[in-house]
Amino acid sequence: MAILPTEEKRLSNDGSADLKDSDIEQQHVLFGNEIDSDVFDDPNLDKTAISLDDDSPYPEVRSAVANTDDPSIPVNTFRAWVLGLIWAIILPGINQFFFFRFPAVTVSSLVAQLLSYPLGRAWASFLPNKKIFGVSINPGPFSVKEHVIVTIMAGVGAQSAYATDIIAVQRVYYNQTYSFLYQWLVVMSTQLIGFSIGGIARRFLVSPPSMIWPANLVLCALFNTLHHQQYAGIGSRGGISRERFFTYVFFGMTAYYFFPGYIFTALSFFSWVCWIRPNDSKLNQIFGYNSGLGFSTITFDWTQITFIGSPLATPWWAEMNIFAGFLFFFWFLTPILYYKNVWFSQFMPILSSTSYDNTGAEYNVTKILSADTTLDLAKYKSYSPLFLSTTFAISYGLSFAGITSTLMHAFLYYRKQVWVQARRALHEQPDIHARLMSRYREVPDWWYVIIFISMFVCGIIAIEVWPTQMPVWAFVLALIIAFVYIIPIGMIQAVTNQQVGLNVITELIIGYALPGRPIAMMMFKTWGYITMVQALQFTSDFKLGHYMKIPPRPMFTCQVVATIIAGTVQLGVQAWMFTNIPDMCSTHQKDGFSCPSTKVFFTASVIWGVIGPRLQFSQGQTYYALIFFFLIGAIAPVISWGLSKKYPDSIFKYVNIPVIFNGTGLIPPATAENYVPWALVGFIFQYVIRRKHFSWWSKYNYVLSAALDSSVAVGAILVFFCLNFPRNGTIGATTIETWWGNTVYMNTADWNALPLKTVAPGGTFGPSTW
Repeated sequence: MAILPTEEKRLSNDGSADLKDSDIEQQHVLFGNEIDSDVFDDPNLDKTAISLDDDSPYPEVRSAVANTDDPSIPVNTFRAWVLGLIWAIILPGINQFFFFRFPAVTVSSLVAQLLSYPLGRAWASFLPNKKIFGVSINPGPFSVKEHVIVTIMAGVGAQSAYATDIIAVQRVYYNQTYSFLYQWLVVMSTQLIGFSIGGIARRFLVSPPSMIWPANLVLCALFNTLHHQQYAGIGSRGGISRERFFTYVFFGMTAYYFFPGYIFTALSFFSWVCWIRPNDSKLNQIFGYNSGLGFSTITFDWTQITFIGSPLATPWWAEMNIFAGFLFFFWFLTPILYYKNVWFSQFMPILSSTSYDNTGAEYNVTKILSADTTLDLAKYKSYSPLFLSTTFAISYGLSFAGITSTLMHAFLYYRKQVWVQARRALHEQPDIHARLMSRYREVPDWWYVIIFISMFVCGIIAIEVWPTQMPVWAFVLALIIAFVYIIPIGMIQAVTNQQVGLNVITELIIGYALPGRPIAMMMFKTWGYITMVQALQFTSDFKLGHYMKIPPRPMFTCQVVATIIAGTVQLGVQAWMFTNIPDMCSTHQKDGFSCPSTKVFFTASVIWGVIGPRLQFSQGQTYYALIFFFLIGAIAPVISWGLSKKYPDSIFKYVNIPVIFNGTGLIPPATAENYVPWALVGFIFQYVIRRKHFSWWSKYNYVLSAALDSSVAVGAILVFFCLNFPRNGTIGATTIETWWGNTVYMNTADWNALPLKTVAPGGTFGPSTW
């Protein structure tokens, strides 16, 4: 039966009810469990035993999340904070190091989640139960709630801070290197100001049971596996335990990763058709993975499959929408446009994230800049307009459509729910998880206000003290854009596991408002876009805490502190890299530190900041037609909504227009190599196995995802630090790294990004005037 806090025995971290009240009394925590005792006096609170039938209405949640809680389990302990802060230093530092490398390797918080478990158990076993300043350093067994706190601190700042790309672009492409204080103010403001709207978003995106947040279910499944928690949805399914299943997959996949990651890297870039005719440009454009359409469709590398997210965590209907968008826009529309030479596309690779001039060379932005890094229109008219690959241009059009479709979709499908949620409190939700969480004190609104005011001031200082070309009104406008979109985009992500980006709409707005100012454009985009992203990260972590029954106040505190530490560490690592690694961000940097993301960021600064959308997308300009995607995005959800109303039991009820438009947002640099295997794996597990073998899926699906994701991350670390990094990268340089299986895919027209047509020496393509 379910365990309630009023029962005499408590559920320990290993699943056994063996802790007595006297044991619990000794488990003092750093700030307490934050239980609001007044809640127990609420006559509306159900104090009876919880039936196992009283659970989430969604099978995905029931299969991964416990429907019980024990508030006495330690949460905010000294041990959790020490381990969490260690990970808040290590993980962001490693990922910032890999961020500038191609191919990039991201060490997710899953690694920290896995390794924290034995570390916490060892701490509990070997450290004495003593107190420092009244705080116990060993409050007993390492609990699942402590584990959640550690993992959240590890993951909240694990990804490279978006604003670090501003600093890198300024340094590499605009010759601007400002003080560490400037860098810190920009990073802190952009990373933390989004947290200030967490309190508003919480009641819309955390409390409602329909806001599932599928990616969190993978983490919940792993927590339950490691700590043997009881959860619904498994039934009497036989077979090996989830713990043993995870162990087998983890070690097996870690060992296997050495093949696509080092021994036989062609397994990762398995463009097998191109190997047959490596110099055939058209064939390589169709079947290639690096700069082609990727009709080869095969890869044996899990990191390639999960480049756009785990196919085991995204619902199949969402994967179906994403793949349908991919098929139409990139396997149907793109080749038509390219081979019709629309936008003079045949003089460029069919897929590329680089911008080009009218000779087919990479666009040289220094030829159109004035001394203060603003656009010199005379130089621009004497040099060249800017051209984009077909896939890059299509991706901008889809971004335009995604913005308007998101607003229209949210209005059509969620307007009633938003209105209802605006009038409801957390304890009024019928979901069992919300009722269990109602025991804990909420974060006061003034905490969020302090975060907003302090980070707003940091932002003002950064843009006013240093020559950023950005006025204060633009800063305020960027925050308003993020605040407007947080609820509709958050609802879509909470249901589909796909996030709609605001980067393009913010670029478009500032490009028209402040043309010719690349630094201001980058900063406006970052505040407008990443504020929403950080708010959703904050909300997603709160949903994880909601599922795992973590009190809101420790959740808030640990996220804020970890984000500050992580951002500071990332700036330090980045400064070290630019100081100590030669040829940093050059195309042929010997260790692969070519900074591909920074190059995309720079290209966007040229398109939207230097040249501006007026000279790119206005009437009479090359890419004017893409503006009509705004209208398409507004109309398409209305059609889909109308069809679903008229035919409620048809396939139209599964159509999600914003997901179709935004699901392919990572192209480029993502290719079919990422999308096609991702959809295939998703179809097998999220559709076939879920329908035909639901009990197996309930027990193992999310554990399998966690094991695969964490194993390839560990394997990548082992490969880099054991084989690539030592001895200045000379291990295997003349043996394993030069054999056919590690070079065949590089000796192709696809890998060298050759266009279909080339410009004659001294010639140009495109319009005669611009």
